[in-house]
Order: sequence, then C-alpha cells, then structure tokens
Amino acid sequence: MTAVPSHVVLLDSITQVDVLHAGLCVVTGSHGGVSAARYASAVSARVYVFNDAGVGKDAAGIAALALLDVRGIAAVTVAHDTARIGEARDTWDIGVISHGNATAGRIGVQGGARLSDALAVLPGDPRDDG
Repeated sequence: MTAVPSHVVLLDSITQVDVLHAGLCVVTGSHGGVSAARYASAVSARVYVFNDAGVGKDAAGIAALALLDVRGIAAVTVAHDTARIGEARDTWDIGVISHGNATAGRIGVQGGARLSDALAVLPGDPRDDG
C-alpha cells in the first residue's frame, strides 16, 4: 500500500464528500458521471479523482470532468482496468490517470501517470499556507 499524504483523502463514494475536504485532493471510487459532478460541485477540492467506468456510451463515465472544468475544479479519472470501481484505496494504490480536464492539466495532473505519483508531487495541504 502506498502512503497517503495529508493533502489527499480517500472516499469510496463521492457521496461522502464534505466541506472539510475543500482544498484537498479527493480520490474516490465513484464513476465520473454527471451525478458524481453534482456532489463534487458542492465542495471545491483541489482535484477530484473518479473511475472512468470504461468511459461508456456518449462518454458518460467521464462527463464530470467537463462539468467541473466549467467551475474551475480540477478533475481526472483513472482507467477502469487499472483500479476497482468503488474502492478509493485501490484507485490510490494502482490507478493510472486516463482522462483529465483542462483545470487539472494546469496544476500538472496529466493522463498516463500513476495517480499516487501525480498527486504526491503537488504541494502539501494548501490550508496550511500562511
């Protein structure tokens, strides 16, 4: 198991997101669909991570990325064949980023990278600044 830095929180479901997670990297086991974006929009995390769920018809498994990008919230998905859907720990330990929105790209979180490597290089918890 890969150590989880203090600026990362693991949630098996996006429904568990809370205002206490604002500003953190929120790694979920949820698909990246429209319903996930509704929950994520309520809390401005540094970056959200979802499972691409095989992308699906009309890219339904990654629809949250564009919806969150409009709000300026970074979001990525891991490939469904690299991590189990519904398990944030598995997503963190072995997930590989498959898709990301432009906001995620601007903070340096890009496709093809192992998730834990990509998020570990982000600075620590921004709430600790100043």
